[in-house]
Amino acid sequence: MRATRVRRASAAVAVLVAAGLALLAIPLEHGTIDASPPATTSVVAPAPPPAVPLAPQELSARVVPTIVTVTTHSALGTTAGTGIVLHPADSAAIVLTNHHVIDGGTDIAATSMHDMRRYPAEVVGYDSSRDLAVLRLPGGNALPTAALGSAHSARVGDPVTAIGNAEGGGVPVPAPGAVTRLGVTVTTRNSTDGSRNQLSGLIEVDADVRPGDSGGPLVNAFGEVIGVSSAGNAVERDVPQAPAPKSYAIPIDSAMELVDQVLTGRPSDTVHIGPTPMLGVSVRDHRDAMSNTPAGAEVTLVSFRSPAEVAGLARGDVIVEFDGVPVRAAADLTIRMNALHPGDPVQLQWIDATGAPRSGSLVLQEGPPR
Repeated sequence: MRATRVRRASAAVAVLVAAGLALLAIPLEHGTIDASPPATTSVVAPAPPPAVPLAPQELSARVVPTIVTVTTHSALGTTAGTGIVLHPADSAAIVLTNHHVIDGGTDIAATSMHDMRRYPAEVVGYDSSRDLAVLRLPGGNALPTAALGSAHSARVGDPVTAIGNAEGGGVPVPAPGAVTRLGVTVTTRNSTDGSRNQLSGLIEVDADVRPGDSGGPLVNAFGEVIGVSSAGNAVERDVPQAPAPKSYAIPIDSAMELVDQVLTGRPSDTVHIGPTPMLGVSVRDHRDAMSNTPAGAEVTLVSFRSPAEVAGLARGDVIVEFDGVPVRAAADLTIRMNALHPGDPVQLQWIDATGAPRSGSLVLQEGPPR
């Protein structure tokens, strides 16, 4: 029985094109059913790797209990994805998923495929440029944890299986296939807001990874996680002459580097740790009209009652300095915001629509992950 009702419009199902591919988080109309957290505190450790490759049913039995389905409510609707349970931490479980699964989320929850219990999810940290996020599930310390392998051992032709919340139905579905290429670079398109991102070093497979599988494990024949499913062409099964399935996974080795960085509290230009600070503006690159050189971050939208609006920023203004650091492009603002947290004071300088220099101070509010 499906726990969610999915909007199935063929136009919303992404098809790989030369310019890029859609990310695999699927919009939903309703979230998953709520349940109470488990009372037990015993930890289920990963089973030792088998001596021989597993049959499909054995593989699913080994992997499915170690994943969660992720449901994210945001201003744009509801999104479904998948997460991999890594290990317990205090009284919680640490889960790895894609950033685009939780992007913009004001309410994020995870349902364990081990016991079908629902847990609130806290965002520990993320890197949007690598499309990875680390979640914490309070009360989930007893959840079974995934057996991790290494993408370094993967070879073209190796059998693999992607398992996840395909089509957001709340039921894990295995997608068998084989490795077709290694070290691939692709440009992805977010099916929700159209934003693009370049990912490199990926594992390409011919498994039929579908919307909702994002953040789920790509496992080898022994059930060991070698990658995190991130993007694919996910065509409809009944489309005549549909192209061969093609999907991409982030190597688990590089994903775990991000997990370690987040859990040890080391932010960087692309990695944000903790609650997300909100300035309250959308910006784009601004170029000087005379020299055509980068000249700031142009404000395209100011959120109602946001710190930016209170400070006096308006659409069309160009931010040129952030806390004493010059801003030459929109990315400069993102880098600065990654290092900050809600409650931090900020000094801004900008040029208004008349060309006059202006300045102001504000205090960042807490916002959804971006």
